[in-house]
Amino acid sequence: MSEPTFPPSDPRRTAASPWQRRLGVLLATALLCGALPAQAQSGGSTRKPARTPATPKVAPAPVTPAAPATPAAAVPGAAAAEAAAAPASRRGGDHIVAIVNRELVTNSEVQLRVARIEQEAARSGTRLPDRDTLQREVLDQLIDERAQLSQARESGTRVDEAEIDRALANVAAQNQLSVAQLRERLRAEGMDYVRFRETLRDQMLLERVREREVQGRIRIVDADIESWLTEQRQKNGAATEYNAAQILLALPENATPDQVAQKRQLGVTILQRLRAGEDFAALVREFSDAAKDNGGELGLRRADRLPDLFVDALTPLRAGEVAPQVLRSGAGLHILKLVERRDAALTVTQQRARHILLRPGAGLTQETILRRMAGWKRQVEAGSARFEDLARQHSEDGSAAQGGDLGWAGPGQFVPEFEQALSALRPGGLSDPVVSRFGVHLIQLLERREVRLDVREQRELARNALREQKSEEAYAEWARDVRARAYVELRDPPGP
Repeated sequence: MSEPTFPPSDPRRTAASPWQRRLGVLLATALLCGALPAQAQSGGSTRKPARTPATPKVAPAPVTPAAPATPAAAVPGAAAAEAAAAPASRRGGDHIVAIVNRELVTNSEVQLRVARIEQEAARSGTRLPDRDTLQREVLDQLIDERAQLSQARESGTRVDEAEIDRALANVAAQNQLSVAQLRERLRAEGMDYVRFRETLRDQMLLERVREREVQGRIRIVDADIESWLTEQRQKNGAATEYNAAQILLALPENATPDQVAQKRQLGVTILQRLRAGEDFAALVREFSDAAKDNGGELGLRRADRLPDLFVDALTPLRAGEVAPQVLRSGAGLHILKLVERRDAALTVTQQRARHILLRPGAGLTQETILRRMAGWKRQVEAGSARFEDLARQHSEDGSAAQGGDLGWAGPGQFVPEFEQALSALRPGGLSDPVVSRFGVHLIQLLERREVRLDVREQRELARNALREQKSEEAYAEWARDVRARAYVELRDPPGP
């Protein structure tokens, strides 16, 4: 079945991989912000600890399971913008600050990225370390990028001209521009198109080698999935239910060691007969000192309503299996068989919202957008305008034709700013204008619901969460390995 296609500006648009998806979205976002370098660097990972199993339908955020965690994000759009703008900065003089294998890192690159991070932090209200610390972190990240780029080239990884053409055409389409207009936009922002294109090639190489290396290090086994699901159920207070059958060999309160030994020997004999294929219910009738009806079944009980020693014995069993050991409790000795297990269903909260998206650009500042959206909010709340009509008329998102309707979305499918504002709303409520790296949003929550996941969906949920977690770990491990193998020479600034 072919993947669904969305309009070029629709935030639900996906690509072949998280790395490639991040590439197009970040470039598109950057170009629409009036000052491309200042906006392109914001590419941190959207955390999805409880992503819904299905492919996200709505995501004003790229999902990046293996992104660096430092604030100076190694983002294709940002790096391309930095490199394209670099010649202007060098007019005031420049020098090499590091050599990584055969790759150079210049002071202008460090300063451009630092400035970009500071601009973005000022826009979003993010606190940064002092400038010296920030510069060291940025230099460290640029060194990592150069080392990874060197490995990509040495491994024979290639990005051909047609792929770059498609990436640029996609950026242009997302911004409702032709490629020629895109070139003109870059020129107007003081960026060299050829340099932008070549640096974009390098960043696509990075994305490709990162994806290949990171995914090759990820292993998820069934035991990982079961452990994750158990942990989530415990966090949610959801208890598994067990239906166990038992053969009870009762002991008096002050049983002597000989009495205990005799009963235990009987229990071992019963286990041997069960392993030989005898019917559990028949042995219940013959030996059990508890209820013999219904084959000794206790009925479905929550795990927290059973003795811990029962739960410990039943947990590893499959339906129909008998616990391999005779259990001892205050009542006597027990032989247990698991008749049925009902794992507690996990649920996720889904929200259905609609939004209006405007992006700052030529002639339209963020302040103007904020005032305009505040006015629209007042109109909707006063009943003089309908949200869906305003979305159709004004929204720059692909959902505009649907009145801004984003459909149902699970946890983690929106950028943090968007999701935080949405989660604070009651159905029917409107947010204040919300600024994200995609622009400015006016959000309305339509509905909220709890959705129970079936067994397949629960396992897919676990697999996705584990893949994201392991991807971050695998990326960090791979990045350390690449850095350790690289030749790195730091250069002092030239003298006065």
